[in-house]
Amino acid sequence: MSFFIRFMLLFGSTILASMLLTYLFRAAARRFRWTDKPSEAKVHIKETPTMGGVAIFVAYWGAFFLGIPLSNRSGYAGIIFLSSLIILATGIIDDTYDLRPWQKMIGILTAANVLYFFTGIKIDSLTLDYFGTIEFHEAGYLVMMLWIVVITNAVNLMDGLDGLATGTSIISLSTMGFVSYFFTDYMDVATVVMIFLLVASLLGFLPFNFYPASIFLGDTGSLFVGFMIAVLSLYGLKHATFVSLLIPVAILGVPLTDTIAAVLRRTLHKRSISAKDKSHLHHRLLRLGFTHRQTVLVIYALAIIFSLTAILFPISSFWGTVVLGVGLVFGVVLFIVSFNLLDSNRSKLRKILYRLLREKDYKNK
Repeated sequence: MSFFIRFMLLFGSTILASMLLTYLFRAAARRFRWTDKPSEAKVHIKETPTMGGVAIFVAYWGAFFLGIPLSNRSGYAGIIFLSSLIILATGIIDDTYDLRPWQKMIGILTAANVLYFFTGIKIDSLTLDYFGTIEFHEAGYLVMMLWIVVITNAVNLMDGLDGLATGTSIISLSTMGFVSYFFTDYMDVATVVMIFLLVASLLGFLPFNFYPASIFLGDTGSLFVGFMIAVLSLYGLKHATFVSLLIPVAILGVPLTDTIAAVLRRTLHKRSISAKDKSHLHHRLLRLGFTHRQTVLVIYALAIIFSLTAILFPISSFWGTVVLGVGLVFGVVLFIVSFNLLDSNRSKLRKILYRLLREKDYKNK
């Protein structure tokens, strides 16, 4: 049997296993009242089962350990599993007791440190064409911690509407797997398989999570998925290049932009960067009159645009990459300003854009 057929059978089996596990876990969550209750800070209006990340975690690692022969597994699989288990435990505790941000950060950093000290997954240097190589040395530790913390929290922050974090993660991971397999030489097949197994696990969960959701990811799921995206994107970045660094950044453009805007917004308004608010991208789209489902689909479309941009990086020349990089930065700035993600009343560009779009309710926003 060819590798492709075996992989497709495993992929399909993982989707079915994820669906079954989600169905069973949803029933258990209702029985034991593992639910997310409505509040002023949340969009949903009815009590809903949560911690769906447990089903995704079991489906993913079950498929990995049962479906992939030992000889074909990544050498770091056991450590990654242990790290993700720490993340899962952090999410479960958070969904149960509502941890403070610094307490949640301890869990993320603990998992990240296990990876750093017990695997070779690191960022040691960055090579820039025409400029040479920058060696990070001890600073590589801080770079890796920052990478994992930012991406994990970016996905966590995206989990504000039914199916939003799940769908955008599917788009990002699919693009990451596609680019890794066809356009890069630093990813091995085992890692690509790990990426697509996570896609399969999320695909099985999405029908239950899309609007109107019958179960939520919870922090249990969003932290696990965000952490795995961060870890899997780190493969091959031990000696990063300008292109290899830009690809995952572009792929994760939507959650990263929303996270950067949230940090800037809270800093400018002199609030804690961990303070919750209702000025994220999905909140802005809802205020513009989009329905819940339409908002999620619009953000899916934005995620696809960022992903298509990422595909162009590995097939471009150096200067083509620079142009794309500049365009990406301009797009992010336009993205933040046009949706007023900084929550500013002084944005001239925003006023012009709203006037062009004939936004009648602008003065009331």
